[in-house]
Amino acid sequence: MHNFKKLEIWNESMDLVSESYKITRSFPEFETYGLINQMNRCAISIPSHISEGTSKSSNKHFANYLEHSLGSAFEWETQLNVAFNERYISEEKFKELENKIKQIQKMISSFKSGL
Repeated sequence: MHNFKKLEIWNESMDLVSESYKITRSFPEFETYGLINQMNRCAISIPSHISEGTSKSSNKHFANYLEHSLGSAFEWETQLNVAFNERYISEEKFKELENKIKQIQKMISSFKSGL
């Protein structure tokens, strides 16, 4: 069993949740039930699957939850691209967050491979 609060992948993805909430606050109001909701739910899903996976009795089961977490990370990256394409975020912020999500994706993949 792993203590999820001590996992770097969990802590980095929790930081991403905060970033997601920060950037979506400035999105147009009509996106409240669209992109804002989707991005934040997706961001929350990344650390949530990691923490849920730590409760499982085997590494095989944990790896399945890491797969879900990784899927959510790729989904969030797509939504980040949508936000940038719609000019809801600056290029500078886009590049910063794109690097962050790619780093998280690599970390999750590496952690999963090491189980």
